[in-house]
Amino acid sequence: MTLQECYAAMGGDFEEVKSRLRSERLVEKFALKFLADPSYDTLTATMASQDYEEAFRAAHTIKGVAQNLSFTALYQSASALSEALRGGFTPEAPALAARLDADYAKTVAAIRAYQEGCGK
Repeated sequence: MTLQECYAAMGGDFEEVKSRLRSERLVEKFALKFLADPSYDTLTATMASQDYEEAFRAAHTIKGVAQNLSFTALYQSASALSEALRGGFTPEAPALAARLDADYAKTVAAIRAYQEGCGK
């Protein structure tokens, strides 16, 4: 799998991120570093414990990272959830969190498939 195919699999925009970071090597570096970001674990834990202020921060962090790396689908779901949690719990938050979970899983699966294919 190429990095471009990885982005296609996750619903990202490879050309956009490449134009921002200027090299495929940097795109690869930061995409692989995403796997170690603890924000998603924080989000799931704080949603489960109903700490919506912390959940907002975690969703907002995921949104920013996803936007910077052009992980478009993940960015969109993280943005929707962070806006829903901005003032605390809202009835739509659980459904938006489920959408983010699916987009996160798809993003991580694509990055891992890329990582396995290139031996990193």
